[in-house]
This record gives sequence, structure tokens and C-alpha cells, in this order.
Amino acid sequence: MTTMLGIDLTGRRVLVVGGGPVAARRVQGLVADGARVLVVAPALCEPLRDAHRWGQVEWRAREVLEADLDDAWLVHTATGDRSTDDQVAAWAAERRVFCVHAGRAAAGTARTPATTSLGDVLVGVVSTGAPDPARTLVVRDALAEHVRDVVADHLREGRVDVRGRRPRDAGRVVLVGGGPGDVGLLTLAGRRALAEADVVVTDRLGPVAVLDELAPDVEIIDVGKTPGHHPVPQHEIGRILVEQAQRGRVVVRLKGGDPFVYGRGGEEVLACREAGVPVTVIPGVSSALAAPAAAGIPLTHRGTVGALHVMNGHDGWSPAALVGLRDASCTVVVLMGVAALGDLAAEALASGVAPTTPVALVERATTPMQRVTRTTLERLEADALAADVRAPAVLVLGAVAAPDLLEPVNAHRAPDLTDPTMAW
Repeated sequence: MTTMLGIDLTGRRVLVVGGGPVAARRVQGLVADGARVLVVAPALCEPLRDAHRWGQVEWRAREVLEADLDDAWLVHTATGDRSTDDQVAAWAAERRVFCVHAGRAAAGTARTPATTSLGDVLVGVVSTGAPDPARTLVVRDALAEHVRDVVADHLREGRVDVRGRRPRDAGRVVLVGGGPGDVGLLTLAGRRALAEADVVVTDRLGPVAVLDELAPDVEIIDVGKTPGHHPVPQHEIGRILVEQAQRGRVVVRLKGGDPFVYGRGGEEVLACREAGVPVTVIPGVSSALAAPAAAGIPLTHRGTVGALHVMNGHDGWSPAALVGLRDASCTVVVLMGVAALGDLAAEALASGVAPTTPVALVERATTPMQRVTRTTLERLEADALAADVRAPAVLVLGAVAAPDLLEPVNAHRAPDLTDPTMAW
């Protein structure tokens, strides 16, 4: 028998062994729950490096030792190496510490349930016998839909695995805009597309936690880029999409933000069309809009500014953006501009933009790792360096970025999402 309990991990140590994407997704939830997370791994993937850099987790950069379990209330092992995970699970059992074994659930003494939120209530489903992730996902989804009293709409909402079970002669590609990172900002149409996918080609950004909801036999291909490091070039991504679809598979290209807002979605559509592969696009919530909103920054505000300009920091300033900043008639949002902050600030100042122009930098918007840095144009480079601002981050310039803009009309401040005790 398996008993499902709600465990309060606030302020309690949780050991996570492993530094890859699976460990990162688990850590994100633990940080949001207020746990004191210790990560032990020789190297960390970028989301975990950011969590460590921002002081949200402790990191021991080496292989795991039995002593790492000291004072742990819960252990989660996700190294991808069966012998290492088995050894950690054995140590935990000897110490009577519950352990989640990501690679082989039956070898652990605890299991991560399939969960769904119903307002402020978290509903979870877990297997009582042999681990059966696919079954628990289906049961969870059916239960959630019943509670919401919309059972008839559950397929439309993409909450169950609705893939066809018969072989197909032809496949297709669906470009899905996943939004800035919070799974709740993934559209219903996007969830439905994922429920039909045989293979998901994903970036490092966007709602990667949704990948845990997919059936175990859905193939996941990671083509994520990091600043200055593009292991899978764009033409190769196009080739992957085409090749997978030509094998008769439904291919979902899950992208952060919106596919057609600096997401190279147009290039991927052209690659599919040139190969004769059917392709459709599901829009997503662009980080250009979502990041400022999550930070409590209105991009337009009556009596302050009524125009918006979005630009790519790699390409430098556009004349229209500089004019809008000089006469304070426009909010400018810069995507992919972290690496060019110094040049952007210097050029704007040289063109006559006021040094006191308010600026906000929003990192990892809508995730538990969100952080907002407020400064001015003349202090932008120095303050960003002092705060160790890293990509992905959205830069907002203009009067709306002033920290006290909303105080006269709204007493609530934007939450610090890096503080698990804060909420809207």
C-alpha cells in the first residue's frame, strides 16, 4: 500500500543528487515550496546554475557522498546513472530518510505524484502498486476535469494523452508558443497539441515543467541554445522537424514565448513547407509582454505613455526606439539584450536619451526564480554587473519602469517570486 501525504518542507533541507534538467525541474518546485535545497553534482545545467548564483540552492560540486544525506528530510536522486541513484536510495533507506528515485520509482521509498492545481488546492495522484506514470497522469487529469465540472471539455483542454494509436502515413508539425516559463501561461490549444504529440522538440526556455506531464513514450529532443552556445544550429532544427514528421509522427516544436516574436518560427515554417510537411502555429504569450506584467510594470499607462516598441538587443538600437525614449513618448522592451547592455546604454546616452530614464531588468520571468533589478540608464551597466544579471532577461526602458509608478493607484507591489512566501 502507498499512503499519500502532504509534507511541509518549508525551511527543511532536501538533498537533490544530479545537475541535469530533471533535477532542475524538481528543484524549481522545491524552491517554490520553501525548502532548503542542497544540490550535489559535478556540474549543473543553466537553470540550476542560476538558482545557485541567486542563493536559492546550495551546491557541492562533486560526486555524492553518504555524508551529504546528513540532516536531510527528503532525498531526490536524478543523476541518470542507475548505480549512483540506487546507491543514494540505499543510503537513504539505511537512515530512514524518504527518497524519490527519478530513474526507477520502485527503488525509492517516496514517489512524486502527478499533480494539478484547483485554485489554492493541489490535487495529486500516485500509484499504490508498481509505478505506472502514464496511468497516474490519466487518472489525475480525469479527476481534475470532474472536479471542475467540465468533463466534456477535457480533450479540448489537452489534459489527457490523446495520441492516435494507429500508424500514420504522414506526419505534421505544430509550432507551440509556450509562454515565458510558468506552465499556467501555456494556452489550452498548446496543451492540446502536446497531448497529441509523438515527439516534442523543445528549447531550454518556456514551460519545460510541462514535459513531466507527457506520457513516458513521448520522445523529447532538446535543441536549446544558451548565450554564445548553439549546439544545434537553426538549419539542423528545421531538418529534425521535417525528418520526424516524414516518419509519420506528430511533432510539437515547443518554444518559449511566441514563435513569431524573435523565435525563428518563420524559418521553421519555411523549412516544413519547402519539404511538403504540413505545419501549423499556435501563438504563445510573448515574454516581451509577460515579463513586465509579472514584475508589475504596465507597458502603457494612461497619462504616462501610450506607445510600445519591442526590439532585439543583438541588432542594436532602432531609430524609432531612440526617438521614443528621447521624448518620453514610448516604452521600449529589449529582448536578448543582456550581452549588449553596455553598448546599448552608451549609444542611448550618446544619442541624447536622458541619463535618469528608468530601467528594469526582469530575469526568468514568471518562474520561482524571477528577479527584478531597477536602475537608470546611466547606471544600467554598473548595476547589472553588480547584480550579476544573466540571460534570459527582458529589459524595460521608459517612465513605466519607475518603481513608484503604480503607488498612487495600487497599493500592492509586484511580488518577489524568489521569495516562496510571497504571492500576488
